[in-house]
Amino acid sequence: MNNVVEDLGIEVIADYGDPAAEERAFTEGAALVDRSTRGAVLVDGPDALKFLQSLLSQDLDKLADGQGAHTLLLQPQGKLDTDLRFLRVGDTAWLDCEVGRGEGLAASLRRFKIRIKAEVTDRSGQWGSLTLRGPGVAERLDAAGAPPLPAELHAHVPWGQTGEARLVRADWPAGPPGADVVGPVSELGEIWDALVAAGATPAGFIAYEAARVRAGVPRQGLDIDEKTIPQEAFLELDAVSFTKGCFLGQELVCRIDTRGHVNRLLRALEIGGGAIDTTPPAGAGIVVGDKEVGALTTVARSESGVVALGYVRREVDVPADVLVRWDGGEVPAVAAALPERA
Repeated sequence: MNNVVEDLGIEVIADYGDPAAEERAFTEGAALVDRSTRGAVLVDGPDALKFLQSLLSQDLDKLADGQGAHTLLLQPQGKLDTDLRFLRVGDTAWLDCEVGRGEGLAASLRRFKIRIKAEVTDRSGQWGSLTLRGPGVAERLDAAGAPPLPAELHAHVPWGQTGEARLVRADWPAGPPGADVVGPVSELGEIWDALVAAGATPAGFIAYEAARVRAGVPRQGLDIDEKTIPQEAFLELDAVSFTKGCFLGQELVCRIDTRGHVNRLLRALEIGGGAIDTTPPAGAGIVVGDKEVGALTTVARSESGVVALGYVRREVDVPADVLVRWDGGEVPAVAAALPERA
């Protein structure tokens, strides 16, 4: 029986027996992760795309059928409501978001649906996704009989017997090449089996989190939340259009872009130098000198040691030697900028 662990309140597979080998698959082969606990929302109807264009931070009008985008639904004051992906499928919008956020995203959208001919459906649980990451992704997809993976980020094509599932180009910004398969959970089982038969390595939550943290990819509920300003986590780099015109929460985001700054920034941390089993908890303080300058958000055990993400005051020049301190322990670490995006 596979080990299980809790991920944002939902039990997921921790590993398939060899977390170190599963982590190596992200950089040496092709790691396959079941991410079907993610939230999923469908928006359809005559006004669906126009409705979302008025709310979301990306310029959706320029996207054709088969294209997509990383985008944000912000609160009116400019802080984060939901970090999500938009896929245009015909004249409908497939939205997927972090674990546990589907219901909240649907509710937030419905609050703004006044005299709009569009239906918002939370289909979390029935609609899922598989994540495939690593240098061997294209080879494994070809061997599994998948259609050609689109070259454009977030572009997608039908896959599967019914064509309801979509193969999506999904490289991490500073990580290995990648693809996601998004569609009905009933379709994803056969695709999973085909990918495993083609040589993809099933990877659990432990390996996934280590690879994600090394790639510098924040997750809502862990590294970003309703208090986050997009620029604090560099979300504006690929999830915000500053030329599209109005969208919800635009004023704060654009003001910071043109003449302001945020007071904290998401950083990557390499933690070590203490006892080998010393792993700080999320929330542990980040200390420079005698001053606490931030806190950890995600902590992951990697094959090569402990890695983390956390916020650090912007006046701290990185890379910087810091201490990570919590009740009962402290350990030295190095805080650095997130990996550069391609």
